Amino acid sequence: MRIEKSATSALVARFLVGYVRPVQKIRLKDVAARAGVAVNTASTILNRRPNSWASAATEERVFLAAAELGYKPNRAAQSLRRGRFNAIAFVIADLNNPFYTAFADALEEAAGERGYDVIIETWRNDLSRERRILDELENRQVDGIAAFLSDPESHRTYLGALARQETPFIVLSSTGTAALPVDAVLADFESGLAVAVDSLAQLGHRRFAFVSALAEGQFAGKRRELFLRLLAARGLVDSAFSVIDCAPTVAGAHDSAAALLRSPERPTAIIAMNDIAAIGVMRAATDAGLQIPRDVSVVGADDIPLGVFLPVSLSTIAQPIGEMARFTVEQLISRIEAKEFEPTPVTKIFPTRYIARESVGPT
Repeated sequence: MRIEKSATSALVARFLVGYVRPVQKIRLKDVAARAGVAVNTASTILNRRPNSWASAATEERVFLAAAELGYKPNRAAQSLRRGRFNAIAFVIADLNNPFYTAFADALEEAAGERGYDVIIETWRNDLSRERRILDELENRQVDGIAAFLSDPESHRTYLGALARQETPFIVLSSTGTAALPVDAVLADFESGLAVAVDSLAQLGHRRFAFVSALAEGQFAGKRRELFLRLLAARGLVDSAFSVIDCAPTVAGAHDSAAALLRSPERPTAIIAMNDIAAIGVMRAATDAGLQIPRDVSVVGADDIPLGVFLPVSLSTIAQPIGEMARFTVEQLISRIEAKEFEPTPVTKIFPTRYIARESVGPT
């Protein structure tokens, strides 16, 4: 018997009708009905709003009902109702630098606890890309921005415009930056660097170098001047100090440090702007036939997780990454959720601390 194609399709369709049911979208009112609460109560609990008066047992019942039904809130609809997106933008210089990824991880964890997502943007050590990203963020679906800027001062006009628009923004930088029109979370490198310089001087070091690892055209900041001032205050003359300028990469620091380390007047102690640059210096020292710390001591900054697991563990000036990230999130969210805009910028300064490891020894 021969069945026409159209008749076959009809038979298949009739067969499937009895076995395939259309997927029904689970709505908030379905969760509320299952849990035996009002829709507003279910919404308050599921969105973890602080104004919930529900008991722990009621909250558990609502969450259980949502899980059993497979309820997934419509984020777009929520954003329209609330007038915000529950999202924070985090702008960093370089994904290859573990300091930024460690900070991003801590920031994302703290934001997640408050029901916020984190959108990461990286300017890849390119100042023109940094400017473009900052301009485009105003059109992104985010409620607030935290950013490691190449030079906060050069962006003062942009930051002032954001403040007038009441856009929550936090600059992440180090002390030495003049007061900004937006909130700032700063690391006080003087506290940790002073201890590092004292420690090295007590170990007999008199010839120092500073590795200035910066993107092309990037402002050098205050760390170089701070280092020189600390040396001068301890009676170490300018001739005992040199600067290694390099790209903000391991390879850049390695190549720039190589020539200096082969010189008879090489420094006996090198402090790098960050741990990545310090790792490049350590490799350059090894390539030059030097032993760390017998021939040269090396100190980094930022305390990246990798540093302690190197063949020669890296001494460093540590920033309290977890504390800084958590404060950044709390301050941004307080701005985002505030009923009225508070125009006075908040500046929070975190101390740094020197951690001596195997890469430092007597001269």
